[in-house]
Amino acid sequence: MTINVIDGTGSLVVEPDWESLFTDELEIAAAKEHWRVITSELKDRQLLAPANAHAIQRLVCAYLMFDRMYQVVAEQGVVTKPRRGNSKAIARISPFFTAMREAGSDAAAIEAELGISPRRRAQVTKAERKQRKERASDGYLRSTGGR
Repeated sequence: MTINVIDGTGSLVVEPDWESLFTDELEIAAAKEHWRVITSELKDRQLLAPANAHAIQRLVCAYLMFDRMYQVVAEQGVVTKPRRGNSKAIARISPFFTAMREAGSDAAAIEAELGISPRRRAQVTKAERKQRKERASDGYLRSTGGR
């Protein structure tokens, strides 16, 4: 298993071994590029965290599944033709179209969770630690040592 580190992100989130998940070289290259773009953006916005690693991986996979299904739908169409010779056969929505829409919905949901979609960017911000304000009574109160 090889570990690819994106400058400044690898210490936070390790890139998955795309070769173990995909066999197509173009999909592997696309996965690496999607990973780089997503992690770089999250790092720049100070939102990249180890807890997001699997969500980012699922987002990249949703992108690749969407692209894969989109290619089939573009070639074969949204509706499957009825089988020849069967008088009861009807045209149906392509299962590839359904899978494409599912992958698109999954990607949109994960983008929203990570704050990647333009609509959600303003809602997702870096968690700031508030400094405790010094109060006059603090000088009178002492720690009781765990009592």
